[in-house]
Amino acid sequence: MATTLDEVRTFIRALPDTDTLAAVQEAATSRLLELDAARRPVITPGRTGKINSGIRPAALRNLTGTVQQPNRTNTRFDFLLTEEATTRLRHLQDPYNPRFKIPEDVKRYRLNKVPATCIELDDPTDS
Repeated sequence: MATTLDEVRTFIRALPDTDTLAAVQEAATSRLLELDAARRPVITPGRTGKINSGIRPAALRNLTGTVQQPNRTNTRFDFLLTEEATTRLRHLQDPYNPRFKIPEDVKRYRLNKVPATCIELDDPTDS
């Protein structure tokens, strides 16, 4: 028989201290992450994709490349742009706000810490 939401709330209210409550909260967070991960593709280094429209600045939208190493929590990844995307970003720059200075001799520019939620994978191993 499944536990009801009211039973869960009663159980939580009866917890004796903040450490115990924090442990329950961590368990719930862990389960949420598991459920969320099951609905999303697995982003790993070497996979190809593009940066979606959710990113800022807008100059980064729809740039293509290869996923590189993640941060410790796998929420952000370095992203190595294709040669075409590097050229596009180089020429989209506003001379009064040169946020991404890409030297002419750089063929593939590495963006640091792109949010995982802004990466759309396009390689055939999408899961």
